[in-house]
Amino acid sequence: MAEKIEELEVVETSAPATEEKEDKVVVADKKKFYKQHKSNKKKVCIFCEDKNCKFIDYKDPRLKKFVTEGGKIIPSRQTGTCSHHQRELTVAIKRARNIALLPFSGD
Repeated sequence: MAEKIEELEVVETSAPATEEKEDKVVVADKKKFYKQHKSNKKKVCIFCEDKNCKFIDYKDPRLKKFVTEGGKIIPSRQTGTCSHHQRELTVAIKRARNIALLPFSGD
């Protein structure tokens, strides 16, 4: 579908009545109009890979990686964590915020 070449016809309506011109615009490659995905690999949960990790600790220094500069928790669709570990992660981040190990905002 992306390899087909389509021709688009554009007619200029602003031209004077004495001169009638038709210009054709050819779109050579549709690929440049659509964003291409770099990889279609499925993201893997970091905590599922680590067999030694039984639960997510609020003192873990890896928690900073799951918080944006503004202080928001990054969703699992971006980090690749599974739903079970994402729930544990949010609880651990909230506990770390209350003890002042992580900031509430990114000021």
